[in-house]
Amino acid sequence: MNAQVLTLTTELNREDWLKARKQGIGGSDIAAIAGLSPWRSPMAVYLEKIGELPDQEESEAMYWGTRLEDIVAEEFSLRTGFKVVRKNDILQHPDCPWMLANIDRRIVGEKAGLECKTTSAYGRENWENERVPDMYQLQCQWYMAVTGYDTWWIAVLIGGNTFRYTEIKRDEEIINYLIKIGYDFWTLVENRTPPAIDGTDSSTEVLNVLYPAEQATDDEIHLTGADAIIADFIHAQQMEKEWKEAKDEAANRVKILMGNYSIGNAGNYKVSWKPVVSNRVDTDALKKAGLYEAYSKQSATRRFLVKEIKEAE
Repeated sequence: MNAQVLTLTTELNREDWLKARKQGIGGSDIAAIAGLSPWRSPMAVYLEKIGELPDQEESEAMYWGTRLEDIVAEEFSLRTGFKVVRKNDILQHPDCPWMLANIDRRIVGEKAGLECKTTSAYGRENWENERVPDMYQLQCQWYMAVTGYDTWWIAVLIGGNTFRYTEIKRDEEIINYLIKIGYDFWTLVENRTPPAIDGTDSSTEVLNVLYPAEQATDDEIHLTGADAIIADFIHAQQMEKEWKEAKDEAANRVKILMGNYSIGNAGNYKVSWKPVVSNRVDTDALKKAGLYEAYSKQSATRRFLVKEIKEAE
């Protein structure tokens, strides 16, 4: 099987590239659809595909990831002896046109590709002992599903000074699963049927974008059928409070044992209770100096509260 070329990327600006990605599901989408992305929810992917969510601006991490891609690819070639070439196009599965792949490199003479990553030093433990984060494993399996390749390599530069590379073999069971959930999800997109909302930060951010504080009205609406959902919220809120109190109690009991010590060891656990110095703006001083209004910026958010209505006796 040979993947088809949906569009060349050499002459696409970022806006046109984002438009092309909306024509199907790519490797960076599939982990979110599977619920394994720490940054995006299925709802966020859905709204991006139907054009209801603003295009994501390029962050510093995204910018440097792109800039360092060539260096990661070159280092991979040096260490493995493989020759790699850039793929300047968005690929499309020949039988399932909604299956897309924007791969980093193709390995010459092999039915294999290369995915280049960068991460901060804080992400080092996610790559130890040839480990590859789940979301990137799914991304590579998706690329193999689209291209028909047998294997995919992933190389990562960690903290700017540690290099790792790992081979990921084609897994038909995983690929079949990804194609199924991908097909089901794309059917939702085509039918304009949103997926179920979840409690991830990504879904919360999506709702804040869709329904900003500036557009909120003072009108009331009857929430038909929401009683059970609100009851779940109240129950979860109470459990959250109880668990927080239990967590704080356990922490305080350990603090009593530590006293003035900053580090504590207990079996398989290491506890840290160190002083942390932070700088805070003295708003009272700014107000007295007449500078508070000049340097303060007003922002609006929407606060979600639930109040139980007591029936009259």
